[in-house]
Amino acid sequence: MVKFLRHINLLFLFVLTSPIFSHAATDDMSSVPRIKEGPDTLAIGEVTITSIKQGRSLLRQPVSVTTLRQDELERLNVRGIKGASDIVPNFFMPEYGSRMTSSIYVRGIGARIDQPAIGLNVDNVPYLNKDAYDFDMQDIQRIEVLRGPQSTLYGRNTIAGLINVTTLSPLHYQGVRAMAEGGTHDNYRLGLSYYGLLGSRLGMSVSAYGSFRGGYFRNNYDGDKADRERLGSLRWKTAWRPVDNLLVENVASYGHTRQNGYPYFFEDTDEINYNDTCFYKRITFTDGLTVNWSTPYFTLASITGFQYVNDNLTLDQDFLPESYFTLTQKQHDRSVTQDIVLRGTKGGYSWLAGVFGFYKYANMNAPVNFGKDGIDNLILGNVNNMLPAGMALRWDQDNLFLGSEFTMPVKGVAVYHQSSYDWRNFSFALGLRLDYEHTALRYRSHSSSSCTMYRGERPLGSVSVDIDDSDRLSQHFSQLLPKFSVTYNLPHSAIFASVSKGYKAGGFNTQMFSEFLQQRLKQEMMGNMGGGQGGRPQTVAEESSDLVAGLVNYHPEVSWNYEIGGHFSVDHGRVYSSFALFMIDCRDQQLTMFPEGTTTGRIMINAERTRSTGGEFTLGYSPTPRWAFNLAYGYTHAVFRRFSYNGSEYKGNHVPYAPSNTLYLSATYRQPIKSTLLKSIGFTADMCGTGEIYWDEANEYRQPFYAEMGANIRFELPCGSLDIWGKNLTDTRFSTFRYESMSNSFFQRGLPVRGGLTLRLDFMSL
Repeated sequence: MVKFLRHINLLFLFVLTSPIFSHAATDDMSSVPRIKEGPDTLAIGEVTITSIKQGRSLLRQPVSVTTLRQDELERLNVRGIKGASDIVPNFFMPEYGSRMTSSIYVRGIGARIDQPAIGLNVDNVPYLNKDAYDFDMQDIQRIEVLRGPQSTLYGRNTIAGLINVTTLSPLHYQGVRAMAEGGTHDNYRLGLSYYGLLGSRLGMSVSAYGSFRGGYFRNNYDGDKADRERLGSLRWKTAWRPVDNLLVENVASYGHTRQNGYPYFFEDTDEINYNDTCFYKRITFTDGLTVNWSTPYFTLASITGFQYVNDNLTLDQDFLPESYFTLTQKQHDRSVTQDIVLRGTKGGYSWLAGVFGFYKYANMNAPVNFGKDGIDNLILGNVNNMLPAGMALRWDQDNLFLGSEFTMPVKGVAVYHQSSYDWRNFSFALGLRLDYEHTALRYRSHSSSSCTMYRGERPLGSVSVDIDDSDRLSQHFSQLLPKFSVTYNLPHSAIFASVSKGYKAGGFNTQMFSEFLQQRLKQEMMGNMGGGQGGRPQTVAEESSDLVAGLVNYHPEVSWNYEIGGHFSVDHGRVYSSFALFMIDCRDQQLTMFPEGTTTGRIMINAERTRSTGGEFTLGYSPTPRWAFNLAYGYTHAVFRRFSYNGSEYKGNHVPYAPSNTLYLSATYRQPIKSTLLKSIGFTADMCGTGEIYWDEANEYRQPFYAEMGANIRFELPCGSLDIWGKNLTDTRFSTFRYESMSNSFFQRGLPVRGGLTLRLDFMSL
């Protein structure tokens, strides 16, 4: 299928480069710059967006967005989208577990497992697997965070918003960029990039990046750091403009991650102490081809993407020094996407239409291995409590292997359209998307073991337990996703109101299969011990299959977002401000829960109805070229309107994991210096605050509001910069995650005070 899509794009490219279709360039597709440009130095208030499906000026776009440019990202030491969590209002991506977790919450909407609620596009190519969201990148030119449903134009995984990441283009910059960093707690980073022109219209860049984190938290059991990490990446970007009105870009990237992961503290002892190995390994490969052709009448774009994710999560799932059980989850995930976008403008009317298709295929092997403590307490405990006095059932082996294997093909197609019309100072926009998705699950659960019944120390007889269940399940979903907005435009300002529908497809609870298999073992043991009737095992298997079919599915999540907002740029751009007020009615919100008692799995369930209300405000002010001030505040009140589970009523409680407040403040001063060795010195002080956060549906546990202070001193050199930086300088103690499992409470602490030096060298071609 990848080859087929490649052939389509090659044919598409051949047609567009032919003389018949070669037109003069429009304003959107300017020719190759003759003067090389350095990295952007615009601040948070910049309102330009690079997405193919969005207009260039956000002053006329009915959307709440924060744009972070390259200079700001480097000065704040932002390495990826997780770093934007400190700056963007109502955007929360905490650091806990491992890089596989990648949980993001926007305006009370988010996801901890399975499909993300926030879309991610890197150089226009969508990432469909949230396991690959958390990564470091070099030479990020821009990060744009759009808040609120973007499902009409972008479809799946954008019910809460969209993140666009754009990397530096070799057509806009030529030279060598290098980076070296050393920090406390044995933190080191290295990066090297080359950008060059192979011809007047062909540019190519190669970037290499690597980092090592020594870790902040120690496992008392073996003395090793529980969050040590190594990662590396390569990126090869090619940009070609064969004619003035055609741009072709291909970006191939490879990433490798190896981390210990999961520094979870046991609340009873306030320490990390587990006996089995925890680690997360990930290999990713992504390739995206974008072809963008512009004429005086319309613009046509083709975006083809391929992503491969190979990861291995192995962990001591009980996080205790006893041998309960370990989990290994190995996954091979391949996805192919194709998006065709056609847009045009005539007078006051502009339109956009497109078709999108994807295919995603994943194989997962997720065995659970029970040790002696797990067998005795979780498998045999309830069984032995029902036996007569003096009788006991004992496992014949020291461990119990529960195998689970899954194949998960998902495919979908969508058509979408958006029209907008300008009348006087008003702009009206109406969009509609028809989205169809089909998902399937093929599973196999198996285990083979034996146990013996004892009276005292005398064996009475053995029972073999052999289970091998398999089946195929499937679901399909279709949705109409409308959006309507009206914008009132003023010089350099706009006020808008919008109504939009968000959507996230349903799926399957693969993480509950170990629990199903445990229940099957107990049933088989009791059935065989109760007389060994020939028809019993088949009956149990049929009952188990019905149980799986009834519990493994979860439903789609649907929301309606009602929003008013505005963008304002005044005083010749020295002041930029935006605001938004929103209300989100969500039905069947997908929540991850840890069932009560000794259950070992996690389950995705649907909360019947939730509501999020709140607002956002940003302000950027530069009174002089030397001073810059930024403020970003977000407030979300997300509660259950109707939700009950296992006999508990949660109506009126806060939706867990989503913070009620986010706050960012910064002040920057830059002093020019007339010297051949130093161009300027800059000082930045910032503060980011988050909270409160509830950790469970019952709202029994919460993290109060906390704040972290940071500072940066930048020495701007003739060919680069040197930054001395510090984060969480007040050494604030807070939790980034908390949960209960097997009636035990665990939590992860936020990172302590830390600092470092970062040297960046920029040898720009002349």
